Amino acid sequence: MWIGGAAVAARATHYGEVTNPATGEVIRQVPLGDAADVDAAVQAARAALPAWRTHPPLRRARVLMRFRELMEARRQDLARVITQEHGKTVADAAGEVTRGIEVIEFATGIAHLLKGEFSENVGTEVDTVSLRQAVGVCAGITPFNFPAMVPLWMYPVAIACGNTFVLKPSERDPSLANHMAELLQEAGLPDGVFNVVHGGKEAVDALLEHPDVKAVSFVGSTPIAQYIYETGARHGKRVQALGGAKNHAVVMPDADLDFTVEALVGAGYGSAGERCMAISVVVAVGDVADTLVAKLAERARRVSVGAGDAAQVEMGPVITAAARERIRGYIDRGVAEGARLVVDGRPLRVPGHERGFFVGPTLFDDVAASMAIYRDEIFGPVLGVVRVASLREAIDLINANAYANGTAIFTRSGHAARTFQAEIEVGMVGVNVPIPVPMAFYSFGGWRASLFGDLNVHGTDGVRFYTRLKTVTSRWPDDGSEAPGFHMPMLG
Repeated sequence: MWIGGAAVAARATHYGEVTNPATGEVIRQVPLGDAADVDAAVQAARAALPAWRTHPPLRRARVLMRFRELMEARRQDLARVITQEHGKTVADAAGEVTRGIEVIEFATGIAHLLKGEFSENVGTEVDTVSLRQAVGVCAGITPFNFPAMVPLWMYPVAIACGNTFVLKPSERDPSLANHMAELLQEAGLPDGVFNVVHGGKEAVDALLEHPDVKAVSFVGSTPIAQYIYETGARHGKRVQALGGAKNHAVVMPDADLDFTVEALVGAGYGSAGERCMAISVVVAVGDVADTLVAKLAERARRVSVGAGDAAQVEMGPVITAAARERIRGYIDRGVAEGARLVVDGRPLRVPGHERGFFVGPTLFDDVAASMAIYRDEIFGPVLGVVRVASLREAIDLINANAYANGTAIFTRSGHAARTFQAEIEVGMVGVNVPIPVPMAFYSFGGWRASLFGDLNVHGTDGVRFYTRLKTVTSRWPDDGSEAPGFHMPMLG
């Protein structure tokens, strides 16, 4: 654990195994924290809060500026840690770190972002000002698929706003959280402002129930997001809980198919499909389907699969043996339910990594909305093609889906793109951009079952989430001024 500015032994007696997905070998043990571990971290955060929230925003920003420089300098080292525990390629991991650094850069502008509003003379000699103040001790519960980027969506903004923070990273790839804690300390962050507690459900529940935790941020599957939201809200916390996804890409007949296919293969199979913004459904409109499927199949068969730290590898393994078997089960079910299996990733074997957790790129055609491979978030390298007759049918299909995280359209038509972005009911939309993850100065979040809560992560929504609004109305009367009576004050 990292508590109060130091690495400390866990009070917990149970440990989990951290594996290298490319080899299947156990490489580390991770403590599974209990309520006592969580309480120690929260108490350290609570003790650090009074001094930290009174730091001028510029001083808090300067700590983050130094942290940003350290993250940049160690980017490749951090990427290799991610690859070892997660399995994604080193290049992909380095890109993840970079996207996280962009949130730190956004948070360094906190002095401007915390500016309130001021109205002079709202009534006779009465002024009103609004203030944004820290919430208190905040917690982040983050998933395995982005051990750098997703936590960085949360705590740089939270601590820039004057809060203190407890991070509960995924127990599947936990090491990066400790590395980032050390870099924050090196950057000059006071002890206790940022803490790390490792663990599973017991640690999560302890955070959700702890009376000193005032806000909780979460990214993960929809069932757990709903549980986090409901449990946290029941205990009086503000909660942002980002859930699952089933992201569609619409391909119009006028699309540049070579460009589109390369984009879809990267978006569907990159990071072995273990991204909440991965494209998992391709919606082929009209007569583009046959050519599109043929091109997708040809490119899928050429995807280079292997260990993430090997040269020229485009796709690594999935996170665990259990994930591999779950994905293979979905492929079996897709065949049983009548989808046409065009490219089968089940037989893939990587020489020298026979015990690794590999599933090859898989492509289905003739997928129907009633099938499990369409309805469920598979979270693996499985791409399904649904054929529709028109853009209207494509929009209706996507809007009827339970998830609404991200979507994209590939077209040369400005009219089609404008119609799509206006009528689609999804939180993040790409036009000829397959994974429309917004830059850090915009906010990230979906609709429907992809988000529980009112505010998205990072960007201006992040600042709103990690601050409370206070409005002050003031009058400075001279001696003898008439005081308000028993009636409702009228300021005008």
